[in-house]
Amino acid sequence: MRERLPVEVWVLVAASFIIAIGFGIVAPVLPVYALSFGVGHTAVAALISTFAFVRLAFAPVSGRLVNKFGEPRVYIVGILIVAFGTALSGFSSSYAEMLSWRALAGVGSTMFTVAALGLLIRITPAPMRGRASGLWAAGFLVGNVCGPIVGAGLVPLGLWVPFVSYGAMLCLAAFVVWFFLRRSTLAALDKTNTDVPMSVREAVQHPTYRAALASGFANGWAVFGVRISLVPVFVIEALHHSAAVAGISMSVFAAGNASMLFLSGKIADTRGRKPVAVAGLIVSGLATVAMGFSGDMWTFMALSLVAGMGAGLLNPPQNAVVADVIGAKGKGGPVLAGFQMVTDLGAIIGPMCAGLLADSFGFEASFAITGLSLLLAVGFWVVAPETLPTHEEEHTAAAVAPECGCLDESAEIPTGERVGGKPRHPEA
Repeated sequence: MRERLPVEVWVLVAASFIIAIGFGIVAPVLPVYALSFGVGHTAVAALISTFAFVRLAFAPVSGRLVNKFGEPRVYIVGILIVAFGTALSGFSSSYAEMLSWRALAGVGSTMFTVAALGLLIRITPAPMRGRASGLWAAGFLVGNVCGPIVGAGLVPLGLWVPFVSYGAMLCLAAFVVWFFLRRSTLAALDKTNTDVPMSVREAVQHPTYRAALASGFANGWAVFGVRISLVPVFVIEALHHSAAVAGISMSVFAAGNASMLFLSGKIADTRGRKPVAVAGLIVSGLATVAMGFSGDMWTFMALSLVAGMGAGLLNPPQNAVVADVIGAKGKGGPVLAGFQMVTDLGAIIGPMCAGLLADSFGFEASFAITGLSLLLAVGFWVVAPETLPTHEEEHTAAAVAPECGCLDESAEIPTGERVGGKPRHPEA
């Protein structure tokens, strides 16, 4: 019998795809919009870092909100906050005003990120965590492939148009999650679970969680920070191409990332988490170093593709080991928030350091230090124990798996009725 994923996972995948299209639309425009206020590279990097800094500061609160109100509610409210802040960013009249709206969006961003990861862990059977994580990440990446291309077509209409478009896409994603999960008993908050949430201090004692923190920091530095803040500027100023071409280069990175997610998730669930994570860090790190020495656009595109493939190898096992440490029945809000905080810390420090290095020593130094951060994380993974479950863990989703969408087939279309288990109320 083939393994099946709960329908709720497919709902999260659909929402992540919608969100990513909107993010892909605005990501290439964000540095260009900031530069229009007459600021330098460091200030552009600060715009990205401020967003990540707010996520870092609000992550512990997000973890507690998830444990108290449940993942779906926190997810939806968080998305709507990001929609509001992002749409208003497009009408900013100064750099400072844009910075404030981006900070507000950061609050909502950490809410829906922690909630989405928590829900994904809770509803997915342990032996399928790598594949579920890969599928969820693929939704983001496929959207990121399409988004910048759409965004390039929207730029001539005005720099504010991508921001408003992203806000609209976020509202659509919030509606999808609300509509299809509003009656789900599998996704609902389990008020009968009185277990004490796992603390970050307890999780940090596990070497594999420390490895995930190290790679999460480096990944935040490289992917969520430098790629957004530095790559568009590098394409425009060093390679002398337009913002539209910069958007295409980001789509190439995303395409490479998406191409490896399913393979990575499958190997992580069958052969182990460690080998895939180590390979991803090495490939991504070396390609990132080489990107700074690109002399032409085609070489840069090729290296972007390889770096994206490395990031795609890393993502599923990295998320899977965090879920392994928490366990299927555990309350993981604080631990997930801790992982997210470290990733955001990398996204804060990375762009600032890269911007300063670019201003002082050139783009080569920026990309070299970024790649080195990925390579240094390999050491943590080499000494970490393998966490792939050796037996089927008891899990809520296991009992209802035959009713849910199959990983090897197209997703079943949710009807909006109760899914993922038997209704708790006899009259339902």
